[in-house]
Amino acid sequence: MALINFINPASKYKWFNVLWIMAMLSFPIVLWLLPANLFDNTGFELCPSKALFNFECLGCGMTRAVMHAHHFEWAEAFYYNYGIVAIYPALIAVWIYWLIKARKRHLKFK
Repeated sequence: MALINFINPASKYKWFNVLWIMAMLSFPIVLWLLPANLFDNTGFELCPSKALFNFECLGCGMTRAVMHAHHFEWAEAFYYNYGIVAIYPALIAVWIYWLIKARKRHLKFK
């Protein structure tokens, strides 16, 4: 038995599901409109292992790598993190899965 009974608002309210689909469709467009080097050289370390121990973990540079991969700048993406080869296609697959799931949920409302 779950301690918290979570009800997904997208499955309960049609307007919320439409808002979710619009956000899902606009997210890649917003990322394309932002410059690819937006997160480069910010001077602020988000990674706790880098900030506390000066040690780069396997995820260090992934945000910058994803941003460059999204702009088709593969050399820069590989420079920041080689894991982009697996992570970027996985992100696209999850995005498509969520979009299909939201579309099916939207068709169920009609």
